[in-house]
Amino acid sequence: MQAVELGPVAPANRTQPASDLFLVFAGANIVATTLVTGASLLGAGSLPLTLALVAVGSVAGAALVAALSPVGPRLGVPSMVATRAVLGWNGAAFLALLLYATNFAWIAFNNLIAASAMARAAGGPSSQRAWVAVLGVAATGVVLLGPRAAGWADRLAVPLMALTGAALTLRFLAMPPAVQASQVAPMPALAALDVVIGYQVSWILMFADYSRYTASAARGAWATFLGLALTSLWFMPLGLLAARAAGSSDPGAMIEASGLGLAGVVLLGLGTLTTNFVNIYLSALAIKSLRPGTGDRSSILFIGVAGTLLALLPGAGLEHYVRFVEVLGALFVPVGGVLIAHLVVARAPVDVAALYERRGAYAGLDLQACLAWACGVAAYLLARPWGSTLPGLLVALGAWLLAHALRRTRAPQ
Repeated sequence: MQAVELGPVAPANRTQPASDLFLVFAGANIVATTLVTGASLLGAGSLPLTLALVAVGSVAGAALVAALSPVGPRLGVPSMVATRAVLGWNGAAFLALLLYATNFAWIAFNNLIAASAMARAAGGPSSQRAWVAVLGVAATGVVLLGPRAAGWADRLAVPLMALTGAALTLRFLAMPPAVQASQVAPMPALAALDVVIGYQVSWILMFADYSRYTASAARGAWATFLGLALTSLWFMPLGLLAARAAGSSDPGAMIEASGLGLAGVVLLGLGTLTTNFVNIYLSALAIKSLRPGTGDRSSILFIGVAGTLLALLPGAGLEHYVRFVEVLGALFVPVGGVLIAHLVVARAPVDVAALYERRGAYAGLDLQACLAWACGVAAYLLARPWGSTLPGLLVALGAWLLAHALRRTRAPQ
């Protein structure tokens, strides 16, 4: 198997166990950014209300990603190739560029968060840049070895992270809160729900990248859903409890308040590696979908290095994190609605061979899909005071289905 495999996976090669697919998503979600997302909800209201928002948002966001997961076993192609059937070549190219750009930010956020905590435990503040480099090199090296190497790394790392996370959970459950929701800047409850769903849906563009190696569409969908939902239902509340106990949403402060020391740092370090495996791999697939001749090693190295360097830029910090997740929600929730409408609800037939023909059946731009996406983005932004996720999703999905129905009635019989 190549490090970055753009072509279709033959049915005989779809041998990945559903448990491995679960570990991919679980490993990508048992990370510091999930903790920080939970910590960012500190001003959303009472603890029971905020936990309810986390539960609803975690399940809803995971369900959106899982709904598209069966496309992987069905077509055998990566997500960026599958989107050509929906958006056309040019629309899929724009989406690939969007994914490529946002993944640099994810890599930077992950490295910055973990390196900050690791520097507190070993080396002091002056060692933070070195820790960023170590984390970046390690994640890039594993991805260069291919998806199976990342899978084996997840098999080792995820159980260890789970054990450390359990220890953190026990510590923070026993600790009294140092800060209450009323003592921090308030966040509207529906805005908090959008943040949770937006974080989960940030994984939607990898809907087929790993599931295409799994033979069973049903098992793959469940593995995707459980990998995202269970880890979010655990780590977001853990981040919220940690922020209340530490009096801060800074990951380093939260780990320091736990008293676990090196064990807590290991959690952040391993979590950064497992999620950046996915981020680097997705970016490499995105760039290869734009330039198929791009070498695996060169694209992976560039992505890993660029994401690492971004974390070192002046002004890079967690104060931008919530806004970043909100922007992702505005872009990815509506496009998820369009993809679900085409590939799942309408289950429109897809010519897999034509997906690789630049001037074939999917050439150009599918205006129907792109307009539906734009309508969904507009609805998402306009509905912010009342909650954006459901309007953005339903408007995009409904607009595509309406246009599809009109197109069919006008087609010659």
